[in-house]
Amino acid sequence: MSILREDLKAKVSRIFTENLEGEVKIRYFTQEFECEFCKETRMLLEELAALSQKIRLEVYDLVADAEKAKEFGVDKIPATILSGKEEYKVRYFGIPSGYEFSSLIEDIVDVSKGRSRLPPHLLSKVRSISKPLHIQVFVTPTCPYCPKAVRIAHQLAIENLNITADMVESIEFPQLANRYSVMAVPKTVINDKVEFVGALPEEQFIDYVLKA
Repeated sequence: MSILREDLKAKVSRIFTENLEGEVKIRYFTQEFECEFCKETRMLLEELAALSQKIRLEVYDLVADAEKAKEFGVDKIPATILSGKEEYKVRYFGIPSGYEFSSLIEDIVDVSKGRSRLPPHLLSKVRSISKPLHIQVFVTPTCPYCPKAVRIAHQLAIENLNITADMVESIEFPQLANRYSVMAVPKTVINDKVEFVGALPEEQFIDYVLKA
């Protein structure tokens, strides 16, 4: 059984062929039990990795590979982390399905290039951040506005290694969603003290980040 339709595989394959520059490493953390979408997420990543020789997939078990999970700050599954020339903290918690599939494809391309698509006039602001900063963007697969927020957060993590940026699928992690009172998506939480709802323009999003 395949997760991706053949026509979608062909489209993504063309995108990868035309745009990938360097190698992309996908680290995937899973578990054999107590994970509703782990199997599907792994199948999705395996199918994507098969579309390009520049994509390398590594699979870890949250329990058996506890040290590796600790190294990458993984405390819940399914977890997907993208890296390229640098060990970026571009992370997905939950299956990147629905509208978030486009975020994953665009992130893979950006990570392969080692640069984001942020406007040049915003890069100096992003690169000025000198302390660790954690961005969580809560989403649902059916939210058409969520990918914009996820993509901005992940691009910040590509431009500044002090930034950890997570997509968190709210339905898969209801306790976390309740903790942060997620009533609408996308909801962005920064360092547990600054938060906002909605897909904001890049500059406004970054202003919130700087406040944190």
